[in-house]
Parts: sequence; C-alpha cells; structure tokens
Amino acid sequence: MKKLKVIELFAGVGGFRLGLEDSDNYKVVWSNQWEPSTKTQHASLVYEARFGKQNHSNMDISEVESKVIPDADILVGGFPCQDYSVATTLQNSKGLIGKKGVLWWSIHRILSEKKNPPKYLFLENVDRLLKSPSNQRGRDFAIMLKSLDDLGYAVEWRVINAADYGLPQRRRRIFFLGYHKSTSLYKQFKKNTPTDWIFDSGTIASAFPITGTSSHITSFTIDEDLVSLSENFNVGAKLSPFQNTGVFINGKVHTTKSTPNFDGKRTVLGDILEKGIIPEEYYIAEEEYAKWEYLKGAKKETRTAKTGFSYNYSEGSMIFPDALDNASRTIITGEGGKSPSRFKHVVQTKKGLRRLTPIELERLNMFPENHTAIEGISNTKRAFFMGNALVVGVVQRIGKILTHKISSS
Repeated sequence: MKKLKVIELFAGVGGFRLGLEDSDNYKVVWSNQWEPSTKTQHASLVYEARFGKQNHSNMDISEVESKVIPDADILVGGFPCQDYSVATTLQNSKGLIGKKGVLWWSIHRILSEKKNPPKYLFLENVDRLLKSPSNQRGRDFAIMLKSLDDLGYAVEWRVINAADYGLPQRRRRIFFLGYHKSTSLYKQFKKNTPTDWIFDSGTIASAFPITGTSSHITSFTIDEDLVSLSENFNVGAKLSPFQNTGVFINGKVHTTKSTPNFDGKRTVLGDILEKGIIPEEYYIAEEEYAKWEYLKGAKKETRTAKTGFSYNYSEGSMIFPDALDNASRTIITGEGGKSPSRFKHVVQTKKGLRRLTPIELERLNMFPENHTAIEGISNTKRAFFMGNALVVGVVQRIGKILTHKISSS
C-alpha cells in the first residue's frame, strides 16, 4: 500500500505524527503549529528539531491560504475547544462564517476550499466538546457534525480513556474519524447498520473494543442549516443528546453509551519511573510537605472573594502520594515547577517525595524519551507540552486499523 499523505494541524510537539509514522503507512507532507499568545514558539521549535523545518508552517493557520497546503489523503489534529457558534454575513456567498479566531473554521475552510480535499479526517479534542456550551448542551458538536456532513463526510466518534486499554495515563479525549463520500470506506460505512459499525466493524471499535447494547442507541436527525443549529439546538435542555460513542451519516446521528472491553497487560505509574539518580530539584523539601498535604486534602471552608463576598468551598481529597499500582492521573499544563499544587503528580521514593521528571511525563504520553529536550526549553515548558499532548498509543492503534481498513475496502 502507498503511504497515506498527512496534513497535521495544531501539531504541538508532534504526537499525531509520532503515532502515525510509527506504522510506516503514513507520511506527514505538511504541518502547522502556532501558539497565539507567545513570542517564542516553543512547541514549533521542538517540532522542527525532531522532524525538520521542511514543509512545516509556524503561522496562524487562519491566515494560511489553503492553496499553499499540499493535497493529502488525511487531515489530522487536536484542535482547541472553543465556542463554535456561527453567524450570517452578507459578504460570504455561503451565508455563514465562524467567529474569527475559532480554529474549527480553519479546518472547515481548508476542507471546503481544496479542489481535492482529504479523503479522511482524524481529529481529537477534550470530551466536554460533546456537552458544550452549558446553555445549549451538545450544540458545538452538532455544528461540527453538520458542517462535515455539508462537506461530504460521515463521522464516527468515541471518548477514549487511554488507561482503559492498558496505556499508562488516565486521559479521556474524544477521537473522531471522518470518511469522505468518494471513498470505498464511506460506502462500506453506509452499507453497515449503525449498530454494527459502532460495536463491531467500525475503525474505532476494531482498535478499541467495547461492550454495550444496541437497544440503547438513540437516533435523531440534524437537518437544519448551521445558523439555525447555532441558535436553536437543544436550547434549555439539561443534558447533551450525544453519548460517548456514535456515528453520523447522511444527516442522522446514532449514539450510545459504551463500556471499554479490555483484558490485556496494563502499564501503571510505577512502570514508567526512571531508575537511577534523579536530580535534586524534583525532590520536595520536608518543610513543604504540609502545604502539599493541605492542597491534596479534603476541604470544607469559608472563603472570601476579592469583592468581599463570602462563600462555602468544599472539595474531596486526592490520593497523596500518587498510587504507583494504577495508571497515572491526567497530566495538565501546570504540571511543571516546584510550587505545591493539588494537581501535580507526587511519588513516594526511598529518598522521599518527589515530582515527576520530564522523561517520566513523556513516558506517560508514550513519547520517545527526551523528545522535548532541546536547548532553551525549560523543564516547566516540557511539562506544559505534555499537559497539552495526547497519548501517542491511542493514535498508533487507530492509525494502524485505519490503513488496514482502507487497503481491504
């Protein structure tokens, strides 16, 4: 099989690329990474150091003309979760435009402007996408599905927690695949029943098996135009109609709650810890223990806001130090640095309590060791990258199954 050509958007430090190119069936032909709020483009510098500067763009994607992006078979990316609402505009012949700076519309624009749009899409986002915004639960995802439907794509999605399938981190993310109607895989998708595709023959189900019951599949149509959807979808409802698993084809949603089905080897936090001497900076001074314990502990207290308003605050306790016999908690972008925090990982060692090293954080996302170690990049920034990254093993598995399905369809 010829290698599939890939466009990688919102590339970060290259998690999608690592997962796909690992199987030798994919080749990234163009990539883009732009951090809007920083002068030094740290993630892009790491990306270029690891994969080269050729065909890599470090510009705001909304300002990149689609004609400079080469044709490719598949477009991938973990795009930011934003407000995807649309508005009408007289200047736009299609009658619609997404809010400026909302990066979903950059993907949409590239797909709609390219004469030969990518045949496949492989995208990732935070799982709250299925239920945002809070006053119109599920509206953002409905807009996305309908806009892809308008462009000729069918979609399957799943919220995957990497640890449910033996991978080292409890990181829940929604992954979705789009199939253009010109592909034989789309025709196969259409021929199958939604139940069969969701539970059995779909790409995600083949990569990450699930259990569930077909009697719990909910179906509904999304047939309004994008402006009506934006204004009216699910107004006033408390719950999103989208469950953690589903498909969308020809304007019709089929969705259900599924449960992971995995019985293999599991990698736990203890497995990824570095052996040997750990630099002193990662150890927590004993006089700091009480601060960490307080932040990690349960609380019920009265707090006063800056405005002078008093309110009752409560939160449950967290395991402290982190359990070594379980997958790790989710890495967040504030993982780096010495200051005590409720959310940073802390492990107990013979020498005392310590934070995780950049290599350990890379291992939790299944990146190569020292992938983010380049001159001028601090350890705090390296931790930030891993808080933003995805678990490479999830992309690897879906990528392998996708090429197998393409070659046999």
